[in-house]
Amino acid sequence: MAFLSRLISPRSQPPAARLYRATWNGAVLAESADTVVVEGNHYFPRADVRAENLRPSTTHTTCHWKGVASYHDVVVGDRVNRDAAWYYPKPSAAADRIKDRVAFWHGVTIEPVAG
Repeated sequence: MAFLSRLISPRSQPPAARLYRATWNGAVLAESADTVVVEGNHYFPRADVRAENLRPSTTHTTCHWKGVASYHDVVVGDRVNRDAAWYYPKPSAAADRIKDRVAFWHGVTIEPVAG
């Protein structure tokens, strides 16, 4: 099945081998050495994401190969970055590597941590 996943999702890359951090508005939203990069986006394990900075959104989108995405607003203090985090609650078999992972956009900075 792994071979099939690579065929269906050629833009997937192996897990990142270094520590990455997601920040917005001066707050660290996530930090992990176990991100999975798909289509240029780092997907952080949900356990490494600070839940206190996420608020459920009603937004959903569909990717033809990953499935239906659900979104969170990112909240830091009184600032809200709408739909800046997303995840796939039930990803397709081809996207199983991003199950239980969260990605960010809309101005959230993803950078390797110097070490």
